[in-house]
Amino acid sequence: MQSIEISRALESWYATEPGEELCEVIRARLEPVLDLSFGYHILQSGPLPTRSLITQSPINHQIFACSAVDRSASMFCHGDELPLESDSVDTVVAFHALEFDEHPHGSLREMQRVLRPHGHLIIVGFNPLSLLGASQYLRGLKKNSLWNRQRHRPVSLHRLTDWLRLLDCELESAQHLFPIPLVGKGRFRRAVGRVDEWASDHSLPGGGIYIAHAIKQIAGIRRPRSLRARARASFRGLSVAPSPAPTPRQPRSDNSDLAA
Repeated sequence: MQSIEISRALESWYATEPGEELCEVIRARLEPVLDLSFGYHILQSGPLPTRSLITQSPINHQIFACSAVDRSASMFCHGDELPLESDSVDTVVAFHALEFDEHPHGSLREMQRVLRPHGHLIIVGFNPLSLLGASQYLRGLKKNSLWNRQRHRPVSLHRLTDWLRLLDCELESAQHLFPIPLVGKGRFRRAVGRVDEWASDHSLPGGGIYIAHAIKQIAGIRRPRSLRARARASFRGLSVAPSPAPTPRQPRSDNSDLAA
């Protein structure tokens, strides 16, 4: 399944009633974090460029990166080859960007590279150690399923924390949403919502979705992007004005010439 097919299948999953509700809850949980992030550029990366989690951000320049060609995306690139300068983005939001990537650790390293020192890194992912994760695993036994292990490689919060530590990113907080999958209607759905609120208030693990918030602690280092990234990435929306050429200096007159 190519990246564009993964994007469409995941979009169809979020287009269901439970998916729409889940997306709204994720936006609500991200709002307090985004309200505290300021700067010039914010990046959302992942296979869902049509579902923005950063609209409520006070940062005006919002960039959407996706490996699938979609008009909603600002740039089309692989997650491990972001066509952005190092230390240039103030906030990065990864919306299922790691678990559908062939090189999740490399993609996380790229997010850390483009993030400015003390910038915010927010990662939203499916929790494999949950009822929803178990359901996705069973459905993934089908070869053509979106959740097949060749396409969907969920990253547990424990593993993600280790990766962040290696990249000098400090985990500030972690939230778990919906320990009971969103199923049913009416009273049962409302009861599930109350259980989710109680579990979130008590910081209980086991939710089907986790939201990890980390801060980049390492000092800024200017590292050039690879030529391969420049060739493969198709990028629009950001342009850098060329540096002005130095003003030519007039040759100094010699005293002997003046005397002559």
